[in-house]
Amino acid sequence: MRIERTTHQDWLSNTYLVAAGGCGVFIDTGADVEPLLHLAERDRIEITHVIATHRHPDHILNNTVVLAATGADLVAHEKDADAIGGVTQRVSSGEIIETGSLRIKVLHIPGHTAGQIALLVNETELFTGDTLFKGSIGGCVGPGHTTFDDLRHSIMDVLMALPHETRVYPGHTDPTTIGDEWNRNPFIRIMRGEDPEGRAACVFGGSPATLILEATDYDGGTKAWVRTPEMGDLVVPGSAVRDQPS
Repeated sequence: MRIERTTHQDWLSNTYLVAAGGCGVFIDTGADVEPLLHLAERDRIEITHVIATHRHPDHILNNTVVLAATGADLVAHEKDADAIGGVTQRVSSGEIIETGSLRIKVLHIPGHTAGQIALLVNETELFTGDTLFKGSIGGCVGPGHTTFDDLRHSIMDVLMALPHETRVYPGHTDPTTIGDEWNRNPFIRIMRGEDPEGRAACVFGGSPATLILEATDYDGGTKAWVRTPEMGDLVVPGSAVRDQPS
């Protein structure tokens, strides 16, 4: 299996070309797609599918470019398809996409969006969109989000249930493995009871809240897990959280 990627210089979002057996797929198109299209043409890789892990612009920006160049099917989960537009194949959890020597299993992992999916390729390579990053996790306050409970279930009951040697290719920045995130990701360590929850008072959205965790995010900023009286638990940008006024 061959995996190539480009990364957007500002958003740090990844576009992947995954190929085997003469056929390939694009996973997300928010970064520069031209080098990957050139590679596919040079190496005679037939691009059969463009798969969107979710609806946000930094993952679908160049859909039309790739579709025009390849004539591929545009694939997305049924719950995000309308927001993406132009989807020709709507999928749900457990469905299999086969092309060349690739067998791609769709895993529905809502939270970041209602239709967020992960893609398990040939049982060994996992593309997680914006749900799981190296050392961090996705938020649940952006357009089309669902709930923290959904996000936690998606991470702990779906992704963390995979073998620890599974290689993880996030929607932003660097790859990792399920085992590394199980052992080192501070959000997951709290979720599995290995580390205690924080208790610091803070302010989110103008209201008092409890800061469960603030940790480094993929972009060098921070991601925060907060607990609010009105909205319950949320994962939000650390920049949106303020210290509790004295």
